[in-house]
Amino acid sequence: MVDTVPSGLLEACVVVGVSDEHLTELCQLQGKDGELPPVEVEVLQVHAPPFVKRESSIDGLESSHAPAFSRAQKRRSFKKKRERPISFNSDSASQSAVATSEDLSVPQNIDLMALQQLCFPDGLRITNESREDSYHFLVFTDMFGNQTHGVVAQYCKPVQFNQDSVMHLNGNRSSKLQRLYTTYSICVISRYPYYNALRDCLSCFLLQLKTVRMSEFEETVKEFSAKLALVPIPPPGQLHVVFNLRPLGIELPSRLDADRPVVDLDLHLPFLCFQPKQILQIISSLLMEHRLVFLSTDWSKLTLMAECFMIFIHPLRWQHPYVPVLSRQMLDFIMAPTAYLMGCHTSHFDDVTEEIEDLVLIDIDQGTVISSHTPELLDVPQAAKDCFLFRCQDLQLHYDLELCNSSTHTDINDVRAHRRRWQHTLNTVIMNVTLELIVNIFSDVHEFLNYEHRVFNSEEFLRSREPEDLNIYKKVLDTHIFHSFLRDRLNKRDDAFTRMEMSHRSETRRLRAMTECPRRPTIEEIRKFSRPENGLNKRLGMSMPNLADDRALNTLVRQMSMKTMFSQCGTWNRSRSIKTFKLPEFPPPLAFQYVQNYYSDLISQLTKAIAMATPDDSALLARYHYLRGLVNSVAGRRVDALGDFQSLYKTDVDIFPSQLVNTLVDSLPVEERQTAERRTELKRLISRVKRDNEKERARPLDGGTIKRFELPKKHLHLDDFVRRVQESGIVKDLGTTHRLFDALTVGGYTAQRTNQSVRQGLEATSQSVFYLKMEGQQKQVDPEIFCFFYNFWKETEAAAQDVELPAVVLEHLECNECVYKLSSSVKTSHGVGKIAMTQRRLFLLTEGRPGYVEITKFRDIEDVKISSAAFLLLRIPSLKIKTSLRKETFEANLKSECDLWHLMIKEMWAGRKMADDHKDPQFMDQALTNALLMDAVVGSLQTQKAIYAASKLSYFNKMKSDVPMMVPKTTSDTLKHKINPSLDVTSPQAVDVLCYTPGQLGVSDLDGGGNPKLWCAMADGKVLVFDATSWSMQNSSVQVGTSRLNCMLAVNSQQLWIGSQDSLIYIINPRSTSCNKHLTEHRVAVTGFALEERADKFSQTVAYSCSADGSVIVWDVSMLQVKRQFRVSCDGLRSIQIHDGMLWCCARDGLTEVRRNGSVHRKVSLPVHLSSSPGGFSSFLLFNESEQLWAGFADAGEICMWHCRDVSRPIIRIQLKDCAGVVCMIKVKKQIWAGCRGRSAAGKSRGKIYVVNTERCIVEKELIAHADCVQTLCSAEDRYVLSGAAQEDGKIGIWKVE
Repeated sequence: MVDTVPSGLLEACVVVGVSDEHLTELCQLQGKDGELPPVEVEVLQVHAPPFVKRESSIDGLESSHAPAFSRAQKRRSFKKKRERPISFNSDSASQSAVATSEDLSVPQNIDLMALQQLCFPDGLRITNESREDSYHFLVFTDMFGNQTHGVVAQYCKPVQFNQDSVMHLNGNRSSKLQRLYTTYSICVISRYPYYNALRDCLSCFLLQLKTVRMSEFEETVKEFSAKLALVPIPPPGQLHVVFNLRPLGIELPSRLDADRPVVDLDLHLPFLCFQPKQILQIISSLLMEHRLVFLSTDWSKLTLMAECFMIFIHPLRWQHPYVPVLSRQMLDFIMAPTAYLMGCHTSHFDDVTEEIEDLVLIDIDQGTVISSHTPELLDVPQAAKDCFLFRCQDLQLHYDLELCNSSTHTDINDVRAHRRRWQHTLNTVIMNVTLELIVNIFSDVHEFLNYEHRVFNSEEFLRSREPEDLNIYKKVLDTHIFHSFLRDRLNKRDDAFTRMEMSHRSETRRLRAMTECPRRPTIEEIRKFSRPENGLNKRLGMSMPNLADDRALNTLVRQMSMKTMFSQCGTWNRSRSIKTFKLPEFPPPLAFQYVQNYYSDLISQLTKAIAMATPDDSALLARYHYLRGLVNSVAGRRVDALGDFQSLYKTDVDIFPSQLVNTLVDSLPVEERQTAERRTELKRLISRVKRDNEKERARPLDGGTIKRFELPKKHLHLDDFVRRVQESGIVKDLGTTHRLFDALTVGGYTAQRTNQSVRQGLEATSQSVFYLKMEGQQKQVDPEIFCFFYNFWKETEAAAQDVELPAVVLEHLECNECVYKLSSSVKTSHGVGKIAMTQRRLFLLTEGRPGYVEITKFRDIEDVKISSAAFLLLRIPSLKIKTSLRKETFEANLKSECDLWHLMIKEMWAGRKMADDHKDPQFMDQALTNALLMDAVVGSLQTQKAIYAASKLSYFNKMKSDVPMMVPKTTSDTLKHKINPSLDVTSPQAVDVLCYTPGQLGVSDLDGGGNPKLWCAMADGKVLVFDATSWSMQNSSVQVGTSRLNCMLAVNSQQLWIGSQDSLIYIINPRSTSCNKHLTEHRVAVTGFALEERADKFSQTVAYSCSADGSVIVWDVSMLQVKRQFRVSCDGLRSIQIHDGMLWCCARDGLTEVRRNGSVHRKVSLPVHLSSSPGGFSSFLLFNESEQLWAGFADAGEICMWHCRDVSRPIIRIQLKDCAGVVCMIKVKKQIWAGCRGRSAAGKSRGKIYVVNTERCIVEKELIAHADCVQTLCSAEDRYVLSGAAQEDGKIGIWKVE
């Protein structure tokens, strides 16, 4: 949401120049000796909103309200001595143009002392010749980092005065008229960087000043300022504001997104002044927070160039002093001991370099970038650099080339409009190119973040970088700019970086994100990166490959054309049409009544625009509502303003101005507050604003702390150990971490059972193993052993990165396989070589002539045992593996490695069997993690107890031998797959709601993709999106509030409704997976939806929603407006359905059939034998063809069926074996799938699905679905059923429908 209070275009207008008094003195000096000394610059006028008040109106009524787009500014007094007006020409009627009052009222945040120097950075002199008008740009930053922006126009005015009388030879006296020229500066200050627009405004105003009498000068400036104060700032999005300031039409572009700054300058200017490689050097210097000084002979270029680079590094934000223009008197600023970005005139080059050594000097005029302390500047990482240079080749930077095939425009405004369109397109391209550069530099950062503990593992991140890129990364990681970037990533900020990073993430990386496997290069990556023609390093921990030559570019960069990149960037699609809204002609801006009439006209125009906008274009409708609410607020119509801002919930809540609305609510008089509270929607808005304001105050001001991962220095108890392991990124699962703790503390049990001498012996031989010094003391892990374990794990991981596999081996492996373990060279029954383990198989890398010999896939293993082989007089430990595909047994003389490989292979074998039986690939991933942890435990302990300690991690092998889990054949045949949506958290989360949306033909991947999607609602308002063709996570989670989600409904291809426990209905766009609409009419938790089928293609789609208090609201889907609402008398309304034009409502105490007007038609009570059931009805289904009503019960293991004609009592009861209660039901073809709470033989809760044939009224299938109750079911086009489990299981099952 937009949190800043919006204001008008003008913050202040300041006139700076030489005062009348000093000008008179200078003229006298000129008459004496003819030389012109430097002039002292003074502030002559300050104009800031508000310009009119009600007491200036005709009726004389008083009010403190000031109708202007401005903040409530604190003001201070700027004192200057009284001045005497002088005459500028022979016209005695002319009065002083710049005579000011003794006391100027100045906004608190404007420093006038600095402004005088910045308006005349090279000083002011009275000259004998006139100068052309010139412009330059300023940026002001206060101590809190808030910026305002200024555009300065310098223009010359002639000064005529009479010199002292001269005595001629004939005795007569005469006066000589002298003409000099002085310069004035008009500085327009705005909160927003509208550099081009404000320059255009000043250009129009200077034309007006040419014809204005000097006596009217001050009033004319004030009127100009007051007009600019009437211009509203457009909200982020597609709507630009246009106003007329004769002779030009001025256009204010909006921000592209709420998180992007306003861009109203030419972003291609740096590309005209510098080569792309030099632009990269400047960007790298910014990222490393060097001290940068821009140099130019043209003051206007300094700020424009600096602002371009600020946009180039977005979303990173410069955190240090930022003064793009330094006047002659301000050069001592470069002595600041911190990093900074400043700019000065080229003539000061020697002064700057003599004073300071550690500088990056950027000469804009010469196009050079040099460092005063190092021969060469560090460059950005090579892969990102090559991609950026390639993109720059396609930039069309010259507007003249665009005009070659165009006709000549005869209207100046047409010429300007054509240029703006070209510039907007080019700016979009450049922003996408530079954003892609930042993404390529930092795209892997998220893989080294622990969100729960807010830890960044910087050492591992550096270890994954290319050697030649280490220097720049080491410097960048210690900067404030990167720290702020990390904080945004840990806060999961959805900004342009996140959207582009997700859109560029490969399918392989998305699939890898859905597993718990440690980082290893896949065979696909090895094939991709190991080609010698690509010239790549073996280490693969980088975001992009080397793009040094065309062959590498063809493999990656050319996969995405420039046109494709524009849309994939996740920030702005240039194909989105830009709309403009033209403001009415400005009134006399200093008369209250005229200003009020102007606002009335503006509101009328916006009302017409809202009426003409189509409901499908909700984004444009939201911008109109926003502008009208803004105008209503400054016009004093607070209640109407609140109504407009309330409309943003249904159109685009992302631009909701929460701070402005909060200010409006606080400023409501008693009468207006009562009026607002009589409107239901405004009453809810006021209460919601107060609630959100309280939450905002409770948030930490710094956005949360960030920690760097460090190895422990103290002994670790279990809780500390779990936190450290999770921070390290080794493993997240809580159960696995506990088993690892037991493995590393296996010495503790020994010490507790042995005597003192044995304990001392353990101390001497294995100091890193934990033991207990006193009876009953808790186990702890020594920091030394933790360091050994961590380093061994990381070294093994790094070694796997550098594994070189021959091409003949790669041909036998699947694309997503990784080599996780290599043995030493051993003798086997298939020859001498190294045994390699992937997540699917074991194979032998033969020595001598490199070759591949398949040993076995894990699913084909029949037995694994340790034996011994004779070697001379010795017996060498060997490992025997019997497989179903070969008669002979594979044997390998693994010697000291035999016990470890035996443990690992048995765990992988058991995990593979569990994964196949349960159709759950996570079991295999977890078994692989267990095997690698065994390897790390043995490698770090190096004691006789190491193998015993590693056996503590043998989870699936023990489960297989201790409690054989046979999956019933019916379940195994019906279950197709399982996915785990809780991989990014330490413990499973309940799957509360599932919703399947079918694919859409004709929808490209650039527009959200046409593949079917599965929407999964998890805890605390998190919604995950899966591609239903590959079951890969499609995007990062969509956050919809912070409460539990209860229901979902795919209303149409553009709206997915989600009902929340917080009483809101959130609307997600399935294409963009963004949530920017809320329906706020319900008071309590939303529990169900129903969609009424359209009678014909011309009728409107109608949706129903219900809440727990019995409220039912009927919605016009296209307009998102309430058609009617009523309340059903019941105990806890749970769900609703439409049947034969009637609405059926399911509550705990009964089923109610309701007419369209809300009146009750009939009611179905609980069956007699369940009348005392506390849970009551849980769900129900209606079959139109057979007119059957089926219902399940929350705490009874049965389903009942009524005939819709007679609902007095059920005609059929179906008992569900081992069922404790029905949670949910769906109909699929002629079947009912019921998700239930089952009971196991051991008395534990488990999730069961019962498939009921509605024609034969029998249970066809009883499926053992989950380890906890089934929370939700949904159908995928009647071909598959998807089930979601409660918290103990937290997985999604995919079932085949027969």
